[in-house]
Amino acid sequence: MPSSTDHGVSVTPTQNTFSQHGRSMSNPDAVDPHAGDGLHPPLRAGRDGRSQSNSGFAFGPRGAPLAPLGPPPGSFSADLKTVTTPRIATPRPDLGLYTSGEYVAPGVMQTSEQRQAEFRDKINKETKIKIGSENLLEALISKNAKQTKDQRLRVESELSSSNRKIADLKSQLDDEIEKAKRPSTPSRAQISGWFQGSPLRSPGTKEDEILDEGLPSEDLESESSTFILAEILQALEIEGMQPDYYVERANSLVELFKRYPALKYDLAWPIFGLRVQTMLLSESREVVAAGYRVTRHAIADRKSLQIIRGLNTDSLVILSLVKESKASIEREQALKFVRAFLDVKDGVRELSNAVVRTVVSVAEQYEDRLRSMSILTLSEILIRDPSMVVRAGGIASLAEALAEGSYHGSESLAIAFLHLLDTPQQRKFLKSGHELEGVFTPFTDPIAVHEHEERLKSCARSIAVILKTWPGIFALSRGNFAAIRSLLVSLYYPAPFARDLLLDLLFDILHIKPPSWSSSFLAGRRLTTYGRVAKLEAGPSGTAFRMNLEEDGSHFSLVEHFRALILAVLIHCGLIKALSDLIEDATDITQRRKATLLLGEVLKLANDSLPGSASADLQVMPTLLMSASQEESDNFSSATGMIFQIDSVNRTLHRSGLSSKAALGPSSRNRDSASLARSSDPVKSKLSIDMDDIQFRSLLLDTQVLATVNYLKWKWDLINDLIEGPLLNPRRLDEAIKTTKFLKRLVGFYRPFKWRFSDAKNTKPNQRYVRTGCALLKSLLQNPEGISYLTESKLLRQLAECLAQLDKMSGLTSTSPLFSPYRVSETLTGGYFALLGALSSDPKGLQMLERWRMINMFYHIMDLVERDDLIKILLGSMDFSLDSHLRVMLSKALTACPKNIRIYSTKILRQYATRPPEANSNKETEMECSEWAIRLLVTQLYDPEVEVCEVAIQILEEACNRRLHLEYVVKCRPALDHLGEIGAPLLLRFLSTSLGYQYLDGLDYITQEMDDWFLGRNDTYVTLVEASLCRAFSDISERPKSNLDESTNSLAFGLVPPHFYRELTRTSEGCKLLGESGHFGEFVATIQEFWSEYEDLEIMLKVKGCLWAVGNVGSMELGAPFLEATDIATWIIRIAVNSAVMTMRGTAFFVLGLISRSLHGLEILAEHGWTTTTNYLGKSLGYCLPPNLGSLFSTNIQIASLEQDVELAVRTNLKSTVSDEDPINARILSLAVDLANTVLTKKAAGDLYGIKAKKPEYFSSVPLFRKIMLILESHAYRLPVRRFVMELFDKSVMRQIVLEDDLDDD
Repeated sequence: MPSSTDHGVSVTPTQNTFSQHGRSMSNPDAVDPHAGDGLHPPLRAGRDGRSQSNSGFAFGPRGAPLAPLGPPPGSFSADLKTVTTPRIATPRPDLGLYTSGEYVAPGVMQTSEQRQAEFRDKINKETKIKIGSENLLEALISKNAKQTKDQRLRVESELSSSNRKIADLKSQLDDEIEKAKRPSTPSRAQISGWFQGSPLRSPGTKEDEILDEGLPSEDLESESSTFILAEILQALEIEGMQPDYYVERANSLVELFKRYPALKYDLAWPIFGLRVQTMLLSESREVVAAGYRVTRHAIADRKSLQIIRGLNTDSLVILSLVKESKASIEREQALKFVRAFLDVKDGVRELSNAVVRTVVSVAEQYEDRLRSMSILTLSEILIRDPSMVVRAGGIASLAEALAEGSYHGSESLAIAFLHLLDTPQQRKFLKSGHELEGVFTPFTDPIAVHEHEERLKSCARSIAVILKTWPGIFALSRGNFAAIRSLLVSLYYPAPFARDLLLDLLFDILHIKPPSWSSSFLAGRRLTTYGRVAKLEAGPSGTAFRMNLEEDGSHFSLVEHFRALILAVLIHCGLIKALSDLIEDATDITQRRKATLLLGEVLKLANDSLPGSASADLQVMPTLLMSASQEESDNFSSATGMIFQIDSVNRTLHRSGLSSKAALGPSSRNRDSASLARSSDPVKSKLSIDMDDIQFRSLLLDTQVLATVNYLKWKWDLINDLIEGPLLNPRRLDEAIKTTKFLKRLVGFYRPFKWRFSDAKNTKPNQRYVRTGCALLKSLLQNPEGISYLTESKLLRQLAECLAQLDKMSGLTSTSPLFSPYRVSETLTGGYFALLGALSSDPKGLQMLERWRMINMFYHIMDLVERDDLIKILLGSMDFSLDSHLRVMLSKALTACPKNIRIYSTKILRQYATRPPEANSNKETEMECSEWAIRLLVTQLYDPEVEVCEVAIQILEEACNRRLHLEYVVKCRPALDHLGEIGAPLLLRFLSTSLGYQYLDGLDYITQEMDDWFLGRNDTYVTLVEASLCRAFSDISERPKSNLDESTNSLAFGLVPPHFYRELTRTSEGCKLLGESGHFGEFVATIQEFWSEYEDLEIMLKVKGCLWAVGNVGSMELGAPFLEATDIATWIIRIAVNSAVMTMRGTAFFVLGLISRSLHGLEILAEHGWTTTTNYLGKSLGYCLPPNLGSLFSTNIQIASLEQDVELAVRTNLKSTVSDEDPINARILSLAVDLANTVLTKKAAGDLYGIKAKKPEYFSSVPLFRKIMLILESHAYRLPVRRFVMELFDKSVMRQIVLEDDLDDD
């Protein structure tokens, strides 16, 4: 049985016992075990170029699907969306339907990342519904309670539903994240169960059972995978089955490769490749697609790509891609197969020019559903190997796709061109260097502006990406920023949608976050009343963090420096005049107000970021003042109105404490009841403490508390003003207690067993009840009468009784406890902890808690493992500023509770460790509280969970922005060796003080770290900075976060990361060590020697690392002697102005900003004509600009295009291709060349049809076909022309080419 033995060879070296199973393709007399299914008669040759008589496969139904389990990871459709295909094929056990022991229905199998993304999308959607419901409910509460009762109930019901859905989705998301962390490798028992009874597995024998018992489990799993692989391949060897049969086996093979990734490294390609070739030659499109899918998943490395190309797959891929749209599944899998080359290191070099030419022709076909996918493929090839796209003529196609705006991923396409514009050796691949300017066309074309909204949006996103990169800015600086000027001029076109989109684009480019009241302002509401705005608070964490950063001076925002440059460019191009004219001419009031808001923000930003010489003239706005001063002018009213609105916006921003700069920090936190209880800055009341009796009694009556017991009719804003104002007066408080029922009813509202406050829905508008309750308790604690009244009231007694229901030691139980999980989440019951937190902020309040044994109950609540929600509310509500038992309780939570509680408790310490100094606070008490928090954070560094240590490190690093805190952390002498890289930033901060320097010097840390940075960490620092900038510029929507769950490092993106040499230069000891080491001199020498390098990427990275090191040293005052001794600033300015590498110039610009932060550096730059922005105290902000923008953007981008070289190579190749001894062949080749000419296409096609009708045998010639393929590779043909040429040849030609080696062997 020679033939059977030949084809039964093992596919892997470990498997060699299965040659007797199945039916060999070379043995037609073998018995078919599935003969009952019936054999189909031979079919005629199909139109797609494959002969049924040669392939041996029956032609199946056109609608038969390929992937029963959905697309593999990373798959997408033509419009970049995931597509799942329904399954109607023969049933079989699905490999992908079992995940971690759970069954998943067919068709819904997804990766963990996809499921997590789906959960996050649902959470974001429900959060928007929740916010909308809360806003609507807040509006309804301000109206008549009777008229809106039914509507309010419906909104509250919807809000409760949203809260439950959000909680469920978050729980499912957490479960999915935990599940993704667990290994999902199936056991042997599961594998055996999946294939039990399957036609893919032979019946087990007694010999196999004995073998299984004698082998270790690892060998069994390896044996099972190779066994299944051999059985599947033998099943594919059977001829004459339905297409679904082969698709089923191919999908099983794909799932096997997914389960055992190492299996593809042991494939015996002579056997596996034959099966793949047979599938790719099938008449069925579904079988061909399955063949591409199997081959794609069998790719392991570049060597496997070379083997696959040796199977003559290039011709097959070209044939599949040029087919008509009805063969969509085959074409899509063929293109995915091409994309798989890009996932392998250097795999792009294995792509043939013929295949890339075909992909380009698909990208040029506007109606093709694979066009977007082809453009994406070409853009990725452009980044990896630009010359390949140039040779294939794809640059023009990509530039056209970018300009027209119909491509969904236009940002990625723009990034590909920006990558080429960076260095000279890459710019030579571009034809003109103006490819990016085409994206401005939809805005500057008056006809296109009035339609194609999606196109405008896509182009706006691309423009935003371009203007946030250095290559983009330099590319657009040609012709005195002609492209940017044209964009601003398009604001004059009377197209509302385009204007609105451009205004949003300018907000985005300048990183201006509109204030929270902007929507009200745009809606037409006046801002002359500051009642609501005055209550807005800038994000407390962001403000405090920035205060600390500015105090320490260790952080510098690269984003703000870059924004100052962009602002200067836009102002230079006429931004102020364009906005002023838009406000005067716009007919849409909303658009006019948006432009007014943007103009006000731009003027404020210019005043804060630009040097005085550049921003002083802008504040005058001469055009507007001239129009406003001429009463007879047509624009008089609009000009005066705009000036008034700008002034109103500025005053509103000033009174609310918001600014554009603060908006760069984290968004204002939605303070919950817990944070309200701890608020240390009470809002000043509108009502005076000293008022007469008549006015006070009138206000009491106006609150409606004395008129009705229905709290919905009470005026809670007035009640809150009374509590924070007149009731702080002992006389007024005594009057309210003894002569009226005001306090009795108000305190009674909060009593738990009254079921009024405790039954109110937990909504955002209802949080005012919690705020008022906290203010009431704090006010009562200020006076002896209030303390006495609060002590005697039933409020605390009933609260103690409800808390005792949670204490298993108390003996009190209830069938429906007040603090049940449902009531805590759905009602204001959790607000009682905020009230208790208000008491914990005062010594007398702590005494009340101890009187009712509440502290003991708190300890017992900490032991309730199943009540994480209650523990978090308790810890988040208490005030730990005073030294009490509450601190002991927090210490217990930090050490003895589960990991999530320990992380939560560690984040609570942040507000105490980083609390900014207050004017009226006790310095000793404040420092004692900070030291207590720092001690606990240092203890957390030894937590067994790394996540807890990371949070503690981040908080300690932020606390070290204050020198007193830094010195105390050093005194604690924390050991950070066990944390590795996690603790490195904190150790760097220790270097900024002499005490820390001595501590680290004793550990021999400084010399080791210095050598490490000098030898390699400088290069790593460059990558870190550029990644931080990329993340800061990217528009990633963040999920809503609570005030304690918010990342403590949310401001780190776009800031200069800690640098060893900068921290070293903070002390005289460090400067001495730096001078002795000679490292600074080495940095300067490297910059001077290689500043003009643009070819060697490694040297360029080294130069950037040296620039950052020099800049960080120069930003310190003690680093001035190093700058003065080397005159390095002159060389850095030379790089910023003359370097041929755009990102190198950008790095030098940022480094100059760092140098300008020191007084000596500012003076050095001033000598070279550079101006620096300073604050009112004369301190540099680090935003420096050149004497004129022309000197910085004096680009001379030389585009040495390779087009001529490509054309020369094409002509040389064409001469050898077109020539042929046979005149008929020569004529056919000549006509094939004429098909590339649009004028001669029709005539050439007719002549080719005539030759085929008279002499069809010529179109069965393999040599002629190969020459035609070379012509197609050398010329740009449209996709229909390529399809026409391929269909001219006989179907047998392709089989002869693909199986050429096998035929030669035979």
